[in-house]
Amino acid sequence: MNKILLVEDDETLNKNIALALESEGYNVIKANGIQSAEELFQSVDLIILDIMLSDGNGKELCRKIRRNSRIPIIFLTSCDDEADIVDGLDIGADDYITKPFRLREFLSRIKANLRRIPASPEIELTAVEQKLLDYLKLNHGHYLTREQILEYLWDCKGVFVNDNTLSVNISRLREKLKKSGGGQIITKRGLGYKWTE
Repeated sequence: MNKILLVEDDETLNKNIALALESEGYNVIKANGIQSAEELFQSVDLIILDIMLSDGNGKELCRKIRRNSRIPIIFLTSCDDEADIVDGLDIGADDYITKPFRLREFLSRIKANLRRIPASPEIELTAVEQKLLDYLKLNHGHYLTREQILEYLWDCKGVFVNDNTLSVNISRLREKLKKSGGGQIITKRGLGYKWTE
């Protein structure tokens, strides 16, 4: 099931779009502004992004995401000037839809953008590997020390994770990620580990 981040500060529109997407089988994560979206975008397959948001400009978020990620971004906005559309696409958006919009066309464009994502084989992860991967993705582009990772993993259900166990889990996770063709874990001596796509 594809996961979509919907960034829209109009509460009614946010709710209605989410319902339409969920009826098509998508898992929708809702955000009402830049700040909440920044904490959520690493774990989704596609972003639907308004430009004029209560706490900032969606174009700035698009630029920030594009520094580290190729995740599909669709602007959904009332900014319909040609200059806005060209600028939105130039800074890295994959599509640009203006409000008001036709629902069936909107859904078709989402499907088209999701089709462009390279398929990666499914990989089976242990509970610790999954939690480790989630934590690295949550801090995408930033190094995490071994101490930070160990502290985060400590409460993993019934599993004791020590320094040696962490090394083993990182090594196994790297091997599985290589086979899947997904992102990778970068190591830097003295800094720790970071996730990159």
